[in-house]
Amino acid sequence: MSLTGTPFFLATIALVVVTVLLPLLLWGRVRGPAVVRGTARLVMVVSAQAAAVLSVFVMVNNTNGLYDSWADLLGTGHHIVAAPSLGRDGLGEHGRLANEPKVVQDFSLTHDARMGRGVRVTQLNGRVSRVRGEVYVWLPPQYGQPAFRHRKFPVVELLGGFPGSAKAWFGSLRVQSQLESGMRSGRIAPFILVEPRTNLLAGQDTGCANVPGVVDAESWLSVDVRQMVTDTFRAQSRASGWAVAGFSAGAHCAVKMALAHPDRYRAAVGLSGYNDPAAERVSLTARDPKLRRVNNPLWILRHAVTPPPVALYLSGGLNDGYRDGLALRQAAVFPTRVAVAEVSGPHTIGLWKRQVPQVFRWLTAELAPYQGGGARAKGI
Repeated sequence: MSLTGTPFFLATIALVVVTVLLPLLLWGRVRGPAVVRGTARLVMVVSAQAAAVLSVFVMVNNTNGLYDSWADLLGTGHHIVAAPSLGRDGLGEHGRLANEPKVVQDFSLTHDARMGRGVRVTQLNGRVSRVRGEVYVWLPPQYGQPAFRHRKFPVVELLGGFPGSAKAWFGSLRVQSQLESGMRSGRIAPFILVEPRTNLLAGQDTGCANVPGVVDAESWLSVDVRQMVTDTFRAQSRASGWAVAGFSAGAHCAVKMALAHPDRYRAAVGLSGYNDPAAERVSLTARDPKLRRVNNPLWILRHAVTPPPVALYLSGGLNDGYRDGLALRQAAVFPTRVAVAEVSGPHTIGLWKRQVPQVFRWLTAELAPYQGGGARAKGI
């Protein structure tokens, strides 16, 4: 039974009802010595409490997209085949991807009602990173229309937090549901939305970094997933047609990857993120002083040979991303541009969900000069 499925959630509710009713029905009927009666009653009380905790956990997990499966929750999933040293560019021996066979994937529509209509999924084996995991894709309304059959579309790669599900943006933030009407009318650019798995190590946040011998998470996201999308769909391949957006730990990843790879991304969005990897208690990169330093977006920006031609949109509470955003804005030198917005609210899905329309209006303005603006869907 699926961890995130409706049947399991209903089963936990039924279990709560049963474990609460049992003490009411059996409390006075327990027979035997005092120690036996006490133990039986204690078991009933503890069972009711455990069932209630389980039901609340499942509800919170489904709402916030923390764990996709039992394997994610228990740490038994295997997503790393190998972790070779790939060098500074994260390509290793695959330095010229254009000369290698295309990575064309078969996609199928998801059957998860929480994801909404039109979301497709594939299982990708990363040729460069040697990571394997699911990638979800949603195509804009214009994609299938004859008038746009020769059009290549801009892409936004979406990253969740930690622990995090690859379904979070579609299932919890309802990103496509919030944007579809705006795309049809032309107010929002017709972005291809891509959400890959970021939870690769049991109980550890990879920081979307390449750590030889452990994981090549950055190459998975910025090379393998990106290459697969451009090979499989009519997606723009240049950096000018790509952006990356994330919340919480995913915000840290998005900003870091865009600053480190302006040849792959033109814009990045960070919602309630941070600069120092140590802000995440179980961060893999925070354990090593060098990794902690070179994976800090502020360090990357300050030590860039030339200012990266990247636009950043950063939002958060005063001590939950806003001050980190101000530090990046202060360090930025043109053509790097940084917009910072202070928002109020807890570090939750609800805060990020309500920012989705503003974020994509900003992305439309940033990427529109490179893809012809927000195109109205024919007949709408």
